[in-house]
Amino acid sequence: MTVHVVATAGHVDHGKSTLVRALTGTDPDRFLEEKQRGLTIDLGFAWMSLPRSGSVAFVDVPGHVRFISNMLAGVAVIEAGLLCIDTREGWRPQTEEHLRILDLVGLHTGVVVLTKAGLVDDDRLEEVRTDVALRTAGTVLADVPMVECDAVDGTGLDLLRTTLDDALTACPPARDRARPRLWVDRSFTIAGAGTVVTGGVGHGTFALGDQVVAGRHPARIRSIQALGRRVDTAPPGSRAALNLAGLDRRAVRRGDAVVRPDDDWQVTDRADGTLTVLEALDHEVTRRGAYLAYIGTGEHAVRLRLLDETSLIPGELGTVRLTFEQRLPLVAGDRYILRDTGRRELIGGGELVDLHPARRPRTAASIEDWTPVAELERRFGMTVEPTVADMVVSPAGITAACNALVEKLGASRPVGLDVAHLDKRERAVLALLEEDEVAETVAGYAVLAAWRDELAAHPLVVRLEQDLFAPPLPSELSVTPEELRALRRRGLVLVKDGLYFAANVRVAATHALADLARRHPEGFTVSDAREVLGTTRKWAVPLLELLDEAQITLRHGDRRTFKP
Repeated sequence: MTVHVVATAGHVDHGKSTLVRALTGTDPDRFLEEKQRGLTIDLGFAWMSLPRSGSVAFVDVPGHVRFISNMLAGVAVIEAGLLCIDTREGWRPQTEEHLRILDLVGLHTGVVVLTKAGLVDDDRLEEVRTDVALRTAGTVLADVPMVECDAVDGTGLDLLRTTLDDALTACPPARDRARPRLWVDRSFTIAGAGTVVTGGVGHGTFALGDQVVAGRHPARIRSIQALGRRVDTAPPGSRAALNLAGLDRRAVRRGDAVVRPDDDWQVTDRADGTLTVLEALDHEVTRRGAYLAYIGTGEHAVRLRLLDETSLIPGELGTVRLTFEQRLPLVAGDRYILRDTGRRELIGGGELVDLHPARRPRTAASIEDWTPVAELERRFGMTVEPTVADMVVSPAGITAACNALVEKLGASRPVGLDVAHLDKRERAVLALLEEDEVAETVAGYAVLAAWRDELAAHPLVVRLEQDLFAPPLPSELSVTPEELRALRRRGLVLVKDGLYFAANVRVAATHALADLARRHPEGFTVSDAREVLGTTRKWAVPLLELLDEAQITLRHGDRRTFKP
């Protein structure tokens, strides 16, 4: 069941929780202190259904500056925002800060809600509308619908539902990378059930029974709830509550991620990314400072390193390296927000680009050859077509690799190279050489097309063919184990009971024994065959066993007949 996740935003006491309660019938304030003070201090959750876009989950975030970290956790997985502005007070400091946060987290769309509209006259409404339009210009909420409403008497709520329905219907579907991740925003215990964590699900689908890792601790999904109902799966883009078996509530906290242990996550404590510095900042940004990065629902102390400049001025876009105190399961394209704890201000934010950066700064433009496309997507968020197998390789890299493999094949003449011993890159290059008919694979060995048949003239083959029924003993022959394996796999030499035979020995023996078989329809013995073949029992027994294995002869006790 897909769920659209919408976050409220706005200055303290501008009517966010009241609006959510009026829309959904659910009070998002969970704590007694919140209800007594009329002030949201932590995340609240409620939901409703809209005609076209379906289920909508609201994350009601606190507006007070002291609870800004909780607000940042609330916008981790949203796709739309409701920016609430009290028409009596107008634009306020937290309105500005929340708008910048919505802008930085990569919001898809939103609606500006002018709350308590019934308490002001038309002139005031028009004044607020004009001011809001100017302040949202150039942001993600520029030109979005602006709806006037009063949550107390219900004025404008139907229009708001319709407007929000239109906005969510136009949102692109959540991307499914088949590797789900849930950033934990709450962790609690239910009597008789155990530990429950809640959060937004991204990048894949969780299912009942999945083995997961929550933070650093293994667990199993015992049950899933979404919008108050038990469900079997939690798809990307939804909010879910996971009941985790085998996990103590104290082992997981807000900011931890729940992932499946076998999924291909880049778990890292270092990442390169972009940083857009807010224009409203009144100073440059340098590596000096005490910084917190908000990723998912977590607040993480980070070291900041500027990669291209020594400082970034307000409004500037730069490249930075973030070093975390703990390892996180990240994906290229994850958004983050940066705050300076010393100055107590929002610095800016951006997108993680390289999740496994070299010690020396590297950008996507300097990707090395032979990089798997999956790694490019994991590290850089780049979706590209592979050039060789599942890798991206430059033309020069392909040419060099082809030349190197041709040289290696030449040195293996006439045996060739055992394909099982080639690495992934060499096998991909071999496929290119085969397409150009430069090389081919024969019986598991890679050879150059120019000398593919040379092995048939190997001295061992020649020597064995000279004495088909009484070939020389292995100790009399000079052949390396590698050559013998190649000859056997190519079918040029047969080995039975430690003795070597030429490949055509079965055909020759069949012709030689044909008359004997006709004269003895009841079957012939080893001694009979030995005399006809002019050999000894040492050679006759393994030779006849080769005919048995090929189902040319059938054995009946100590006699054999030809198969009809």
